[in-house]
Amino acid sequence: MDHSRAPVLEALQRYHERAFVPFNAPGHKQGRGIDPRVLDVVGKDVFRSDVLTPNGLDTRRVENSVLQDAQDLMADAVGADKTFFSTCGSSLSVKSAMLSVAGPGEKILVVRHAHKSVIAGLIISGVDPVWVHPRWDTERHLSHPPGPDDVRAAFKAEPEAKGMLLVTPTDYGTCGDITAIAEVCHEFDRPLIVDEAWGAHLPFHSDLPPWAMYCDADLCVTSVHKMGAAVEQSSVFHLQGDRVDPAVLKMREDLLGTTSASSLVYLGLDGWRRQMVEHGKELLGGALTLVRSVRAEVDRIAGLHLVGDEVVGPEYASSIDPLKVMVDVSELGINGYQAADWLREERRITVGLSDHRRIVAEFTHADDQETASAFLRAMKDLADSADSLPRPPRVDLPTPDELELRTEMLPRDAFFGETEQIAVQKAVGRIAAEMITPYPPGAQAVLPGEVINKAVLDYLRSGLDAGMYIPDAVDGKLDSVRVVAR
Repeated sequence: MDHSRAPVLEALQRYHERAFVPFNAPGHKQGRGIDPRVLDVVGKDVFRSDVLTPNGLDTRRVENSVLQDAQDLMADAVGADKTFFSTCGSSLSVKSAMLSVAGPGEKILVVRHAHKSVIAGLIISGVDPVWVHPRWDTERHLSHPPGPDDVRAAFKAEPEAKGMLLVTPTDYGTCGDITAIAEVCHEFDRPLIVDEAWGAHLPFHSDLPPWAMYCDADLCVTSVHKMGAAVEQSSVFHLQGDRVDPAVLKMREDLLGTTSASSLVYLGLDGWRRQMVEHGKELLGGALTLVRSVRAEVDRIAGLHLVGDEVVGPEYASSIDPLKVMVDVSELGINGYQAADWLREERRITVGLSDHRRIVAEFTHADDQETASAFLRAMKDLADSADSLPRPPRVDLPTPDELELRTEMLPRDAFFGETEQIAVQKAVGRIAAEMITPYPPGAQAVLPGEVINKAVLDYLRSGLDAGMYIPDAVDGKLDSVRVVAR
């Protein structure tokens, strides 16, 4: 296919050249109705590019196939049979993927450290999850994707499960063995869905971890706004083979997606695909060279420990994305929350993730020596300034067994059933009716339908005191918890 083309961008250019005068949405009319104070910050060109696809970028009946052509080019670029663009992020894409495999009351294998959007899909649909627990690194309190034996055991225990949903890479950059897990799923003639939100860049350089479509996954979801180059909410899901009906997948996406999709998302996805096909190997090769030097420099800073190959092994991760720079700051006597806050406030450096002992900085092809140097200077300054920061409260870390809460009800039934808000001291032994999610990474500590235990509550409450952020609990301070009424 001709990857020098960018059908959505070309359509926008034609729209501008023909000087259409719109009397349809969006109501700002190419930016003419936007408050000048907004334009002073954002610029008018953002709004000039905000055009509907039907009766805008394309005809009223989308006869020019602008979007379809762009999706076909994306599929060709990454080795998929079919590709769908999503303008509501991978939070929507992963729901669409999951619901195309299992319906209300049916079972699906789900890795327990899945993103909260997966749990939202379970709640909306009434799908019954069969939890596959991740591999736990107890020394580092870090989870990795499960192995093929874990998946095989789950299918043998629940042979009626309709498929498997795997998360790889994790927010920390650790990856599972997609090929081996796909082989297990296909032994049972079941599809493998991969939530590969952090893997948009993987198909474009051989020195990166394996890409799901190259590993025989049936369906994968990726967030181009994360490790690619597109505006927020830019997501794509890719399909290959015949285990998932593309018509069903499109219907599920149509059910959940917006009818007023932003052309800004489509434009970014289209342009990024062209850039990666034409220059991706070179750009990502440069990023990998840059990040190798960054990783080496970080590991030479006293008090910092670069987390790398020690998390790869038979009982841990299958591989790790080197562009995720994971740094353990605990030897400085501070936690990752403090480190992230100090870097933002004192050095204007933001990082993607922080936890009780680590931060994760995400490098992409957009980084260069200037940004890398700014990061390294900030990390050296952090190490030098750590003694001036207060010693953080201790986080009560549960064991893997304590984290594996018992499921008593379907997530949907617990969430929509009769509930009550009770004092946290009375919540042990009760069935949760809400999601409680440290964010990032966005994997739930507690989800609806699970029996709450003391160890997890202690972890969350001590985590809040230490700087953890929990955005979805009804009571953000966790003085009370929403549970199923008795």
